[in-house]
Amino acid sequence: MKQKRFSEKQIVRILKEAETGQIPIVEVCRKHAISEFTFYRWRRKYQWLTISEARRLRELEKVNLKRVYRLWKKLGLALSRKPSRERVRKGGQAPLKALYPRHVWTYDLRL
Repeated sequence: MKQKRFSEKQIVRILKEAETGQIPIVEVCRKHAISEFTFYRWRRKYQWLTISEARRLRELEKVNLKRVYRLWKKLGLALSRKPSRERVRKGGQAPLKALYPRHVWTYDLRL
């Protein structure tokens, strides 16, 4: 089964392996079951980092995400969410919510 996430240590080792130049980048990607796009994205992000620096970078990204989320909540803002695909796919529209108990309405189907 293909692994979903690579650790920072694995990412840095893959980049160092490709950096030596003995094996073409395409072969390195094939060997580790990653796409070339993923490889180049990793290289852009982790190219000059050591393993410990890469770990620290990921920790800082998590902290910043939590900080932004807390600020949004504190200000009373909500992230806009897309309606689920199932609801949109089945009926074409997201279902309306009732305003009060036994609230009934109809859809106008005339074109």
